[in-house]
Amino acid sequence: MPATLRALRILAPILALGACSRPAGPRADPDGTLRVEANDNRVAAGDLRGDTLTLRLVVRMARWYPEADDGPSVDVAAFAEEGRAPSVPAPLIRVRSGTVIDVTVRNELSDSTLTVHGLQTRPAPADDSVSIAPGASHRFVFAAGEPGTYLYLARPGVVDYDEREREQLAGALVVDPQNGPVEDRVFVMNIWGEPVDSTGYRNAVAINGRSWPATEALTATVGEAQRWRVINATVRNHPMHLHGFYFDVESRGDLRADTAYAGARRRKAVTEDMDAFSTMALTWTPDRDGNWLFHCHIAFHVAPDAARLDPPEDSHAHLQSGDAARHMAGLVLGIRVSYPPGASAPARGEPRRLRLFVQEGQPRGNAERALGFVLQRGDAPPAADSVEIPGTTLVVTRGEPTDITVLNRLGEPTGVHWHGLELESGSDGVVGWSGDGTRVAPPIAPGDSFTAHLTMPRTGTFIYHTHLNDLEQLTAGLYGALVVLEPGARFDPATDHVLVAGWDGPTDPPIHVLVNGAYRPEPPLVLEAGASHRFRLVNIGPALRLFYSIGRDGKPATWRALAKDGADLPAHRQVDGPARQRLGVGETADFQFTPAPGEYEIVVEHPQAAARAWVRKLVVR
Repeated sequence: MPATLRALRILAPILALGACSRPAGPRADPDGTLRVEANDNRVAAGDLRGDTLTLRLVVRMARWYPEADDGPSVDVAAFAEEGRAPSVPAPLIRVRSGTVIDVTVRNELSDSTLTVHGLQTRPAPADDSVSIAPGASHRFVFAAGEPGTYLYLARPGVVDYDEREREQLAGALVVDPQNGPVEDRVFVMNIWGEPVDSTGYRNAVAINGRSWPATEALTATVGEAQRWRVINATVRNHPMHLHGFYFDVESRGDLRADTAYAGARRRKAVTEDMDAFSTMALTWTPDRDGNWLFHCHIAFHVAPDAARLDPPEDSHAHLQSGDAARHMAGLVLGIRVSYPPGASAPARGEPRRLRLFVQEGQPRGNAERALGFVLQRGDAPPAADSVEIPGTTLVVTRGEPTDITVLNRLGEPTGVHWHGLELESGSDGVVGWSGDGTRVAPPIAPGDSFTAHLTMPRTGTFIYHTHLNDLEQLTAGLYGALVVLEPGARFDPATDHVLVAGWDGPTDPPIHVLVNGAYRPEPPLVLEAGASHRFRLVNIGPALRLFYSIGRDGKPATWRALAKDGADLPAHRQVDGPARQRLGVGETADFQFTPAPGEYEIVVEHPQAAARAWVRKLVVR
């Protein structure tokens, strides 16, 4: 496995397929090997009679084609209902609360003992596991328990999860309330991976058994609520990001339990960092048409040179392609939203106009290149070789139409995604995808420009960043913060502090994290005692969770949580607490800090990054 993937293990295309159906009789390749079927989790497995679901499962070897029926494949152990095709994810177990689940698991593998987890009543005091020897079976009989989104999985033999992954043996277990299920979709992430030599790593990363561009083609109508259950059945974490819309987080869970949030206790997000073997239920309602994405925000999980079984030989050409089926791969879902008959987008007022240049300057630090977004200030464009890392913090006004013309002075194409903004699809910035069925966003070619039409309906802290050739362009500096203020409000740097974290070049350890482009210790930040200071925290590296903290004399200070992903937190979450926050990739968070006189430190760090990645002294007087 490459050093990068080994180090990032703890973090860790919709054009082809329609909805799948429940796997029927098994298909086989000419050599007799059974083929894995992609399971879209629309049909529950088993035989429900009265209050008992009876299910017979078998684990056997089969051949998985995650990218296309005629694409690359890998032989894996997979779950199947007896008499049906093996599937990834494993067959969906879905019942109402109060149902007794009677599951028999037969291990057809000849050389591996199975360890089965998750076939137990929820909530569970602990993760219960059962070992099943080759050729043996085990019967699990348990009450379904409380409503929620859960998972079950099996592990074959003894697997070194620092070196390989075997999470294709996992599926959803959903318990509905007594009054029955609502209309929803279930999406399960699975990963298989192993080293091919001392430097290479081969993996299949999939949602409901398929990898972009072969993931299911989702459609929705403006005004139609979308209810999803998302299950991370892998050992990696995944910050899942929805383009263009907020979703309401209705519950979060794990192998043992699920916690539902009712009414005002629900919070909004555009990116939700999901731990290994965790679950989430969410609801979102599109209010604009166009093509949108839901994807993992870790670049290694969506790039063709890292998220395909057989990376393309012409990797660089893929990464810079104007075809969304080529420059993305892996954990990506696409959603096409349309207006109902007779409806259309509302008219837009006269916009404020800004010009943002994409530029390259002299390399510095660890990065081989220095790229940056530079806002034109005044009548003259910025010098062609000037670079700001991160890009200029853009300050805009809620409700004011704003057109930002992006002018590309690089020698290669790029694209800009306005992360977290509720905007028109054509401006969302995913090359070859954003827009609609007749017109999609092109790459911004060298010497060319593209105008994004933004209208911000809410205040908050957001991000803009490249969405093409991410690993190279992002780690060279193509990212920045976007702050939306109330009409009439002014951004005051004395009390409003933006901390944007990214990577300084190479993705091999040790990872060097930059905050506000700092390559060396900065002079102390002087704050006014007793004043309310707003800290806007942004994590936009290609991977790695980061920890932001403010402390004094070895102890955490106190701050008040205000917002996540630009959305105000529910009242019960806007409370004082220790000044330490973990942020996944693509997340933002706002805190209010009202300090007493003295000296403090603000730290941004991660155990895998260079020691104490970024430290700055705060002097309060």
